[in-house]
Amino acid sequence: MTEFGFEVEARLEGSLGRAGVIHTPHGDLRTPAFTPVGTKATVKAVTPEVMRDLGAQVILANAYHLYLQPGADIVDAAGGLAAFMGWHGPTITDSGGFQVLSLGVGFKKILAMDVTTRRSDDVIAEGKDRLAHVDDDGVTFKSHLDGSMHRFTPEVSMQVQHQIGADIMFAFDECTTLLNTREYQERSVERTQAWAERCVAEHQRLTVERADRPYQALFAVVQGAQYEDLRRRSARDLAALEVDGFGIGGALEKDQLGTIVRWVCEELPEDRPRHLLGIGEPEDVFAGVEAGADTFDCVAPSRNARNGTVYHPVKRFHLTNGTHRRDFNPIDEDCDCYTCRNYTRAYLHHLFKSKEMLSATLATIHNERYIVRLVDQVRQSIVDGTFTEHRDDVLGRRA
Repeated sequence: MTEFGFEVEARLEGSLGRAGVIHTPHGDLRTPAFTPVGTKATVKAVTPEVMRDLGAQVILANAYHLYLQPGADIVDAAGGLAAFMGWHGPTITDSGGFQVLSLGVGFKKILAMDVTTRRSDDVIAEGKDRLAHVDDDGVTFKSHLDGSMHRFTPEVSMQVQHQIGADIMFAFDECTTLLNTREYQERSVERTQAWAERCVAEHQRLTVERADRPYQALFAVVQGAQYEDLRRRSARDLAALEVDGFGIGGALEKDQLGTIVRWVCEELPEDRPRHLLGIGEPEDVFAGVEAGADTFDCVAPSRNARNGTVYHPVKRFHLTNGTHRRDFNPIDEDCDCYTCRNYTRAYLHHLFKSKEMLSATLATIHNERYIVRLVDQVRQSIVDGTFTEHRDDVLGRRA
């Protein structure tokens, strides 16, 4: 049985970008690759078979949500995440750290706040009660489902993720915001490093204890917000650990994404893969790939689809707008997805206006196919040596 490995197959001249392949017990993952998010062991509104048909190679689920419901022990008893959800391919889980902390401080509201606001060590969204409390040992948090109290430590995160059984999992880290002070970001980087070391120790213990199960790779998460010295230090320190790859997460402004990813990847070893957490817009994918990222995940394609927003080579648009009521064209005439081959904008407009569940299914199929295909084409352009021309063509049409 294949355990885990990574090899580079082609490099992007003049940058840190590369095309490669990640080997996992449940199959190979050719990179760069987009990872659709199936938070609760499902990409909302579509079946695993549909996700496979539209070209997805891997699915990412969330440890926090599966821990709360149905429980990691149930997923374990089912034979692990892939078997539980009927997915035939590689799987990933994030550590739960982002959800624990973001739900606990009202992260969506924080994102809407002005980053020039006075920075603080204790960031909380206006009108939001703190539901998560961080200390050096871990995080105590209140469930968003029923208000029950729980505690995640690095060891608990590893135990939960080992039970969930994904091919790739992430070390427990602290996710900060751009509103935190420099001093807090420094302490957070130190805390994330200490937690990563504890994750490695617990991961190694559980790997021996559960030797009858397929090997699970552990990725450490680089933090440091938008500070170059902190990002580089975090990357160097984590690279010294016995981990199989790296995540790049934390607070950053999109116009700084390429620069920050490059700082990190310049410090990371070449022989291990790098996953850019929470990124999926076309402009960000190109910037991330050039800077050295190998895989990406984002909830945006499916979330936007459920709200009636669909992707197009020129720009995204809203199917609920009245202009589409009598538009009998597909979303994109050049798209090869099931939705565009069979349905019109007028029909989709009708489904959304009628609040039919099929609206979310058909729109999600298109959006996920759009992003999966986009990243697949980026990979092929690296192999063919046409990345620059391809990037300029795709982004030029979106200008």
